Amino acid sequence: MTAGAATVRAPRVMLIVDVEEAAARRGAVTAALAAGVDAVQLRDRRAGGGALFAAARELRTLTHAHGAALLVNDRIDVALAVAADGIHLPAASFPIAVARRLLGASAWIGRSTHAAGEAARAAGEGADYVILGPVFPTPSKASYGPPLGVAAIAEAATRTERPVIAIGGIDAATAAAVRGAGARGVAVVRAILDAPDPAAVARALRTALSDAKTEPR
Repeated sequence: MTAGAATVRAPRVMLIVDVEEAAARRGAVTAALAAGVDAVQLRDRRAGGGALFAAARELRTLTHAHGAALLVNDRIDVALAVAADGIHLPAASFPIAVARRLLGASAWIGRSTHAAGEAARAAGEGADYVILGPVFPTPSKASYGPPLGVAAIAEAATRTERPVIAIGGIDAATAAAVRGAGARGVAVVRAILDAPDPAAVARALRTALSDAKTEPR
């Protein structure tokens, strides 16, 4: 594994892409990395190992060039094959202790959670960071139930010392709100990939997170 983009093994702005987007939106990904995205997560539950490996290898080149971290969703084998910075585990995936044993002490290991109690439990099991959401309404997270709201971020932040990353309906305005509630950062998909100017959105997110009154975690 290569060194992460920061001493803290957690992102400030994470961009999530699938295999198709990694190829078709390469320009958007590159622009976002140049403008402040500090982690990219490759997440594609439909793609085979070969396609994931090829996409991860390309993303590894891009993230390395911009000093950002590359995380692979669920597939520890692919993460190891491309020397990714770590793994992001879905809520029902491997135990964190197993991932840590396979990836080593320096790897980033994150966990998706959908309630403040789940976030606290994942942190207690050794996750470097937890993603919590959906915080605000978003079509891609509708199957996870009603949005949790900013209060869930505040609760999770008080129950764990590990960084909390907000996901679901995030833009510059909502990024400031979750940062003020205690989140370290945000994870986004369409906010950047579907934007006419991905770099402008990435910069706006970084500014919103930096300008919030809460001190960095």
